[in-house]
Amino acid sequence: MTISLDEDALTRNLRETNCRLVFWLDTLDPAICSRPAATSEQMGGLLTELLRAGEWLRGGLSPAQQSDLELTSELAQYRRNVERLRDLLPLIHQALLLERSSLERRRSRMEAATRWAQASRQTLQRR
Repeated sequence: MTISLDEDALTRNLRETNCRLVFWLDTLDPAICSRPAATSEQMGGLLTELLRAGEWLRGGLSPAQQSDLELTSELAQYRRNVERLRDLLPLIHQALLLERSSLERRRSRMEAATRWAQASRQTLQRR
């Protein structure tokens, strides 16, 4: 289902989406924020904005919308935001791989500690 918006509504909605996209992208950009990995909240926020804008834009633009300077400016900003996300994706992927590796190491240590505790308990019960 494609949502049809008038010129002003589309411009306003894209402007708001662009603001939210910049917020989410800034929270993921290692040059701005030192968080090591993307959270589900961050990725969900980005996905929500991209899906919403995609729904608005799926039907194309009317000739009047194509000649609207404000809308053209917001579309250009949206494109820059999507390109920025594209550039950040390899960094996000790498950070997530590092986080997964760290979690696997912790899980392995926990499993070893659990085995040790079980073996110790069995030894104490035999005495």
